Amino acid sequence: MTDRAGFALDPRAVRRHFDRAARSYDQASLLAREIAHRMDERLDYIKLTPTRWLDVGCGTGADLARLHQRYPDAQGLALDLSLPMLQAKHTRPSLLGRLFPRSQAGPSPLCADASALPLESGCVSLCWSNLMLNWLSDPLPALTEAHRVLEVDGLLMFSTLGPDTLKELRASLPDHGGERVHRFIDMHDLGDALVKAGFADPVMDMEMLTLTYASFDELLADLRLSGCNNAAVGRPRGLSGRRQWEEARASIERYRQDGRIAISFEVVQGHAWKPAPRTTNDGRAVIRFMNRPGDKA
Repeated sequence: MTDRAGFALDPRAVRRHFDRAARSYDQASLLAREIAHRMDERLDYIKLTPTRWLDVGCGTGADLARLHQRYPDAQGLALDLSLPMLQAKHTRPSLLGRLFPRSQAGPSPLCADASALPLESGCVSLCWSNLMLNWLSDPLPALTEAHRVLEVDGLLMFSTLGPDTLKELRASLPDHGGERVHRFIDMHDLGDALVKAGFADPVMDMEMLTLTYASFDELLADLRLSGCNNAAVGRPRGLSGRRQWEEARASIERYRQDGRIAISFEVVQGHAWKPAPRTTNDGRAVIRFMNRPGDKA
C-alpha cells in the first residue's frame, strides 16, 4: 500500500472537527447527499432483504430515512464517532422525524469507533458507509470490523474520496510547513484492503465530481461547516501570515470557470460481499458436503 506517512490522520482532530460541525453540517453536506443518492440507486440492482442494517459514520443521520424507506421491515443501527452528530440526528426536522415520531422507535444510535464496533459477529445484513473511510489513516481495521459484524452473504456498500480530491486547493496552498490538505487513499489500495479483510470480489468505480464556489473563502467555509478540516498529523497550524493567505487566494483564481471556482472531488463507490468462511477461527479448513442430484435431503 502507499506510504502510510502521507495518510496519517489525527483521530482526535477528526472527532473534534465533527463535534464542532454538528449544528452546521446539514447546510454544507451537498456532496454527501448526492453520493448517498447514487449509492441508493445501486441498491436497485442488488437483491438483498436485510433483517438489520448498520450505517457506519451516519453523521446527522441524513441517510437513515433513505435506508428505512428501502428496507422498512429491517432494524436500523446508526453509528458515528461524534456524539454531537448523533444528538443532532434526533433534533433536526427531517423526513426521519416524520417516519419515526417520538412515540415510535427509530434506528438505534451507537457512539463508537468504526474500527471497534460494539456489535456481535454476524449480526448485520447490510453495512452502509457514506464518506467515512476517507477519515481513517488505514481503512483495514474498519473493513475487518465490517466483515466481522456482517452475516455470511451480507453486503458492504460504501463510498470514499480518492487522491485527486481538492487537488486545486492543494496546488494553491503553500507546499512547505506541513500537509495542508490531508491525503486520500487510492482506489486500488482500498481494493487490496477489502480482500485482505475477507471480502469477496469487490466492485468499485471512480468518477470525478465538481463543486463550484464563488470565492476561496466560501470554499474554506464550506469545508469548515461540514467538519472537513485538515486532520493530517503533520498539518501546520494555519498559514504563516496575511501574505500567504492572499497568495493562496490569488493562486486558486486560475481554476475559476464561468465566474466560479471549480473544485474536484474524486469519488470512489463500491460494494463487496462477505463469503462463507473457508477456515474456522483456529485455522482448520471448512469442508461442506452437498447432496448429489436426485438424493433426498
